[in-house]
Amino acid sequence: MNTQPLILLVDDEEEILDLLERILQPKYAVLKTTNGNEALQALGSNAVQLIVSDVMMPGMDGFELCSLIKSNVENSHIPIILLTAKNTIQSKVQGLELGADAYIEKPFSKEHLQAQIASLLANRNTLREYFASSPLVHLNSMAHTRADEQFLATLHETIISHIEEVELDVEQLARYMNMSRVTLYRKIKAISDLTPIELINVTRLKKAAELLSEGDYRMYEIAALTGFSSQSNFARNFHKQFGVTPSDYALQKHK
Repeated sequence: MNTQPLILLVDDEEEILDLLERILQPKYAVLKTTNGNEALQALGSNAVQLIVSDVMMPGMDGFELCSLIKSNVENSHIPIILLTAKNTIQSKVQGLELGADAYIEKPFSKEHLQAQIASLLANRNTLREYFASSPLVHLNSMAHTRADEQFLATLHETIISHIEEVELDVEQLARYMNMSRVTLYRKIKAISDLTPIELINVTRLKKAAELLSEGDYRMYEIAALTGFSSQSNFARNFHKQFGVTPSDYALQKHK
């Protein structure tokens, strides 16, 4: 199984696609498409981690493709780099307003492109790690677009409203979210690098951290309120996730 990040290339010129593939292949898995419709089809069946698209293409141009991707909740988290020969300020502003994460002019230097890709992927990894390891950081900290924000806000509210259910799993969560299990799994994994069960667990622990910092509940009450089967199970999970025991965390908060 290929563990390299998968990058989707979109350009109507074969030579550009081949050039991009040669530049990127040592570090990344590459998927080549020649127009916007092909790109959208590829997104439907592949866990793409970044898109590099030309702007000037017949039919659907890069701006329209970018707009469609960023407004669709299934793919809105994917960073997009637009490549263009148009170097006017207006076209750059247009691309960024539509949600593009970076804008690179042709002819481009391969070092610049590689640095931009590495930076965007590293930034997302940093946000995921920060979310997972920080007790009071909200799920929305990983949102990159309005569609992401809405999805994550609904996801958070849904988990919180069912947090006392010890048996809450991906099937139930997908039903509550009115999404297919596969779509929900793919979106959560792509945006947080966690499985839905792991994300439910982290959300339980973050709610517990909130209750611990308020200081109004006993430990066994917090375990029950956040859906853990026992106080010892809760304490073990909390320590594993945040590197501190619940009692020590509570003490730190009430010094």
